[in-house]
Amino acid sequence: MLYLGIDFGTSGARAIVINEPEHIQFETHCLFAENQSNNLVNIWANTLDQLLYSIPVEIRQKISAIAINGTSSTVLLCDSQGNPIDDPILYNDARGKIVLEKIEKIAPKGHLVCSATSSLAKLFWWQQTPIFEEACYLLHQADWLGFLLHGKLGISDYHNALKLGYDVENLCYPDWLLNLPISSILPQVLPPGTVVATIKLEIIKHFNFNPNCLVCTGTTDSIAAFLASQVKQPGEAVTSLGSTLVLKLLSQTPVNDSSSGIYSHRFGDLWLTGGASNTGGAVLKQFFNSQKLEDLSKKIEINKPTNLDYYPLLKPGERFPINDPNLSPKLKQKPDNPIIFLQGLLESMAKIEALGYLKLQQLGATPVTQVYTAGGGAKNQTWTKIREDYLKVPVTISRQTEAAYGTALLAKRSRLC
Repeated sequence: MLYLGIDFGTSGARAIVINEPEHIQFETHCLFAENQSNNLVNIWANTLDQLLYSIPVEIRQKISAIAINGTSSTVLLCDSQGNPIDDPILYNDARGKIVLEKIEKIAPKGHLVCSATSSLAKLFWWQQTPIFEEACYLLHQADWLGFLLHGKLGISDYHNALKLGYDVENLCYPDWLLNLPISSILPQVLPPGTVVATIKLEIIKHFNFNPNCLVCTGTTDSIAAFLASQVKQPGEAVTSLGSTLVLKLLSQTPVNDSSSGIYSHRFGDLWLTGGASNTGGAVLKQFFNSQKLEDLSKKIEINKPTNLDYYPLLKPGERFPINDPNLSPKLKQKPDNPIIFLQGLLESMAKIEALGYLKLQQLGATPVTQVYTAGGGAKNQTWTKIREDYLKVPVTISRQTEAAYGTALLAKRSRLC
């Protein structure tokens, strides 16, 4: 039997197929078409098709389970047929700040949803628009992509639904949320990796898939990266260095603090606590292409800190470790030497990462003892050394660095349930 994991990020998607011993049998990726940025759902659907087509037929026919991850708190409103009725609102979109006061009057003090980028804030924002009358379902990115494969509407997982207000300790929606008029379009929430249905007949025919292939509930991209690392001990953490900077620490106790953008996911008998910053690789790409980034990184003298005081963001707004939708990027004093400038950016991101783990510990999480790194930034050895200096714990590349691998593991586990 083979298992397919699909990872949808901010700039593209990746698919990984593993076998029973969890070895990779096939891997492919696809970048989103840049000239279609005004029609994201078509880009996602076309990318999903491209990924499936690129898997050799002989492998497709042996795939017995599929799971998909997507960016956390990227949401869509859909009609009764699952067609999006508006553009998706992405994970880092802070338009929900205009409804925060309304949410804060309803939700418990300090709740995760009291954030401008939470899924619930986006839903409240939509509720104020005329198009909301057409809405039948609120779905996360992974939910909707899963629907394209299994055809069942209104189903999510408790990793994606956390920022919607779902109570992961009691595994239910809280009464304060169920009593709202919007509750009718909330998705049914299942554990990640739960079998939803066999793959749709049209997908079987179109792509020559195994007719008994199961499609499961998914997870978020950062949790998928954590799953890929196969970390199991409290105190071990995974930092995902993708377009954004995401911290996940395995803790014996949950930590939730909306004022710092910190939240905890259920992870068996333990808790996966952390947060996501808007800094990261997307900022680096604004100034350097991949080759330049690699070349300049090798020339950095890490024993000579720049002392540049940056807070690298693409635009105003931060989620963690500072939760401020109006926080301005801090990138002044740009030196003429691009090596020094890059070093200053990497140092500043390392400071943000260190501050994040420090805040988790101060709020009661298990102290970090080891950091594994996932995402594209994991390959930058210079950045790893800089981060290790700030974090004061060993930093290594995850055993597997791709979120799609973690999602394939999730698909495999569905067959064991």
